[in-house]
Amino acid sequence: MSVSSSSSSSSSSSLSLSTMQINVELWMVAEERAQEILNTIQPVFISYRSRNEIIDYLQTIVKDRLGLEVFNFGSVPLKIYLPDGDIDLTILTPRDKEEDLAKTLCSMLEAEDGEFDFHVTDVQYIQAQVKVIKCKIINIDVDISFNQMAGLSALCFLEQVDQIFWRDHMVKRSIFLVKAWCYYESRILGANIGLISTYALAVLVLHIINISYSSLFGPLAVSNNCITINGPVLISSLPDMTKTEHHEIVLNENFLRECMELYSFSTSSISTVDPLKHSNNLGRSVTQGNVQRLKHAFTLGARKLKDILTLPGETMGWKLEKFFGNSLEKNGKEQRIDVEELVTTFGTGRSDNSEEILKDTSRVLYMGSGFMLNIFSSNN
Repeated sequence: MSVSSSSSSSSSSSLSLSTMQINVELWMVAEERAQEILNTIQPVFISYRSRNEIIDYLQTIVKDRLGLEVFNFGSVPLKIYLPDGDIDLTILTPRDKEEDLAKTLCSMLEAEDGEFDFHVTDVQYIQAQVKVIKCKIINIDVDISFNQMAGLSALCFLEQVDQIFWRDHMVKRSIFLVKAWCYYESRILGANIGLISTYALAVLVLHIINISYSSLFGPLAVSNNCITINGPVLISSLPDMTKTEHHEIVLNENFLRECMELYSFSTSSISTVDPLKHSNNLGRSVTQGNVQRLKHAFTLGARKLKDILTLPGETMGWKLEKFFGNSLEKNGKEQRIDVEELVTTFGTGRSDNSEEILKDTSRVLYMGSGFMLNIFSSNN
């Protein structure tokens, strides 16, 4: 993908964050302010407790009344959810029972009378490719799907990857930081509205973390490439078929390639390969009309953040606040949408009951800006 605006005419090397030199004192200033910003939006104990109480409540009523197990996946068990983030649950059931179960569960939720101090509202049954029941409990959105083994696998995968990279949860912190910026500041997150999905975003972040950061010099042309955790791969190379030589065959390589491309991997405006299922295009949610929006947002964000990280200490702190202005405006004034209790106000330098999974944050900002730049910048 290339950025067609005139602002992208300068070389990508001029924007490269890998060559930026920031002295230790400036890093310390950025670290302190960035940590305070993230303390405002990262998971806190009372929000985590509240979400788990909702999960326990739904697991209990489904188990007691329907005899089925409910499993939690997504950002809550990973502890990388935003204050506005929803709860993702899935119920394992025979495929031919999904429709009947969905209708039964909808009726059951609509009839809930606030037992266990929970009040279920806005119950909806979405009969899309993936059937999902949506509802709201204590101001938190809940999505209940069926047989979402892919979601459970993704949860295990991301948890394992985070343990492998470690570095104080570098993977989780990077995903959380970029997700917060995408949702609150640029508003480019949301598969349901034709934008990038959270899991696709996570794979993009893993792409940056997994490869040698210093070796990224050129742009990534996502119109001709798929994004994988190992880096860009030409769409034309999918699938990578092994040549058969010295044999006369009817179903030749070209035929098999055409069938695989037609039936296995459906390309889209931003093709992103699922690391757990290569036929699954995580970028399929992004509509063609939103491609330019994403390119512009990431490129502009990278430029702004690069400039911020080279400013004098006091100015840098103020600019970092402005960079996450919407996040702080919504979540930094003693209230969070996902908890009823008052929380620490931004600017006090404290974080009450923090889960403390996000540390070394200025360097995560640095990594996040590099992610934005190297994925969506262009050297025209």
